[in-house]
Amino acid sequence: MSAFYRTFLAGLVAFGLYLPQAGAAALSPEQRGEVETIIKEYLLANPELIFEVLEKLEARRKEQEASESQQRLVENKAEIFQSKYDFVENPEGHIPLVEFFDYQCGYCKRVLPALQQVRRDHPDVRLIFKEFPILGPASVFAARAAIASKRQDRYMAFHDALMGHRGSLDETVVLSVAKDIGLDIEQLRQDMERPEVEEEIDFNRALAARMNIRGTPSMYFGEKFIPGAIAYRQMQQMLDELRANCAVC
Repeated sequence: MSAFYRTFLAGLVAFGLYLPQAGAAALSPEQRGEVETIIKEYLLANPELIFEVLEKLEARRKEQEASESQQRLVENKAEIFQSKYDFVENPEGHIPLVEFFDYQCGYCKRVLPALQQVRRDHPDVRLIFKEFPILGPASVFAARAAIASKRQDRYMAFHDALMGHRGSLDETVVLSVAKDIGLDIEQLRQDMERPEVEEEIDFNRALAARMNIRGTPSMYFGEKFIPGAIAYRQMQQMLDELRANCAVC
């Protein structure tokens, strides 16, 4: 089939998809029926054309999503990379890696060893933690406790211990983990009630909504958004790419 006919038929298909929404104003019922018959007969004879059209539509959708994601990043750049609320591991690092996470998220737990290896092996990486509890009240309690632990300078140890815990969380488990790593539980409880704790969670939820982030883990390697858990090898590759070209580093 020539390129001309492929283009022409793709246009017919698009026109056929548009016909149900266009109303009867442009075509008479007879003309509309003739066009639909032509399209139907050709597609039945050449069904592979449907896949070509679907592939083009999917490519166009991905391009649009990428463009919208980039625009959201531009509009919320400071909140993503320089929020006053976030705990930052290695603030001197110039390569930003941002994680939205939930302490009850199994995929977040799965990615923990890879992120720990990044912390060990990549001294130029600035790891930015965004508390994003979305899996129920226990997640919220754990996030509030983790935020409060900053006042005792034990956030990183508490984060790793909570994320490394196997099994579900509740208030008793969270406080037990806190005690095990040496936190003053009475002070922790008091600090959990401070207004800035709830402010941080609300801020991150609002930011996630603006960025169209719905799940955890969700990460930014510089400007590149990565939803879901990935292996250390993939992280290392993206960090290498960032060192060569990073607009926010």
